[in-house]
Amino acid sequence: MFQYRSSFRAAALILAAALVSPALLAQSSAPPAATQDSSGTAGQLDQAPAQKSPSDRAQVLRDAQARVNARRRIREQQIEQDTYSHKYELYAGGGYLRFRPGHNLQHNTEAAWNAGITEWVRPKIGVTGDFRGYYGTAITDNFEFGVFKPAISEYTFMAGPQYRFYQSQHWEWNAQLLAGISHGNFSTGLGSLTGAPVGLYPDGNKLAVSVGAAVNYNLGPSLAVRLMPNYLLNNFGGDFQQNLGFTVGLLYRWGRQ
Repeated sequence: MFQYRSSFRAAALILAAALVSPALLAQSSAPPAATQDSSGTAGQLDQAPAQKSPSDRAQVLRDAQARVNARRRIREQQIEQDTYSHKYELYAGGGYLRFRPGHNLQHNTEAAWNAGITEWVRPKIGVTGDFRGYYGTAITDNFEFGVFKPAISEYTFMAGPQYRFYQSQHWEWNAQLLAGISHGNFSTGLGSLTGAPVGLYPDGNKLAVSVGAAVNYNLGPSLAVRLMPNYLLNNFGGDFQQNLGFTVGLLYRWGRQ
């Protein structure tokens, strides 16, 4: 009798467990109920971020571009300061000149070399020493002495002020006014003759004045390409030769003011 009662109790416990377990599982897996705030409305656990209007996005882009432009201007100003704070400049190169070698002779073409050094005593004012050599062939067509195309040369030694009137990261413009001595060799290709019988100026030292405007393109703070059209005035033989030409070459900067 006792055994039947024990079996019955065990079967009842198993049946009760089978009925209770699904209810517990359903309760544990149910989503939490929405909470309500003090006003009685249901709160949300997560809210999506507010969307920006097109005008707001455009303003953000404008602000970003303004910051980029400001950084670029600061960088350019730093490069300019680094470039034009040098105290000394050395330039060298070649050139071209149209020169009249005698009273009644036509202009001839001369090739040139050019070198100079500048010390900047002020940010925009410098003192320049300049040296040039010009080499060409005079067209004399002198049948009496049999002289037709003798070689001639001139050398100038000048100094004067230089003024920088424009500067930027890439470009520099300056002007110079130089004066000094010009030495002419007009009889070197004549053998025993002098220049006068064939219409050339006599050899000697005369006045030289040069006015030029240089354009420099900066390859870096210390190096630039230099082009300078110039006007050269001489007075060989008592005449004033007004000659036009140019020089081109490289410019190197060093030292600090």
